[in-house]
Amino acid sequence: MTHTPGDATPPASVRVLAINPNTNPTVTQRVREVLQAQAPPGVIIEAVSPPHGPRAVENGQDKTRAANHVMALIQSRLAQGYAGYILACFDDIAVADARALTGAPVVSLAEAGIRRADATGGPFTVITTFAGAVATIESLCEDYGVRERCRVVATGIGVSDTAARTPEAEARLARLCEQARAEGARAIVLGSGAFAGRGEELAARHGLPVMDGFAEALAFVLHKAQSAATQDT
Repeated sequence: MTHTPGDATPPASVRVLAINPNTNPTVTQRVREVLQAQAPPGVIIEAVSPPHGPRAVENGQDKTRAANHVMALIQSRLAQGYAGYILACFDDIAVADARALTGAPVVSLAEAGIRRADATGGPFTVITTFAGAVATIESLCEDYGVRERCRVVATGIGVSDTAARTPEAEARLARLCEQARAEGARAIVLGSGAFAGRGEELAARHGLPVMDGFAEALAFVLHKAQSAATQDT
């Protein structure tokens, strides 16, 4: 999954549903803004969150609740004809079940961002929010076959404060970006939907590629949608 948004010219009137598994409206709005700004002409982005569920997904119970509500949301919208789905969180919450249910391309920010960072060819660092997410992301890296090239660290700041860009959240993020560069990381992955849209800004500030998974996830879905459309013609 090394595509960039320029790799594929999507078919006309492609509809993509981005789902923020938590119910924090600040995060959902930022997801919407980032993806709509990146969408090529003819691509319609809808960004939503379930009407019920955790405001932040920060433990196993939150994850289970969020997954159930995400699947209910997808089920309720199956007839709307989405070409693909982006799970706008740094976990594979409901990804496998959504793929089985929809038959459409489904990808998380985690898989999209991590695989793109790994394609840079060197070690990379994932910076997440609360410390409890580190083990989950390390497990994902193991599943993706990149664990030996990836270091996962946390700011220790929760999703809500990260999305609000509080002074402490920003200071800790900056310190970890500088630390990653000093330790030889070839890229940084922002490991939370709360970091939506921050990649370009942080890359310019810290002097190495920084990705949040959004561009990579959108490119993946559009590429798969184009491939499916080509096969159908």
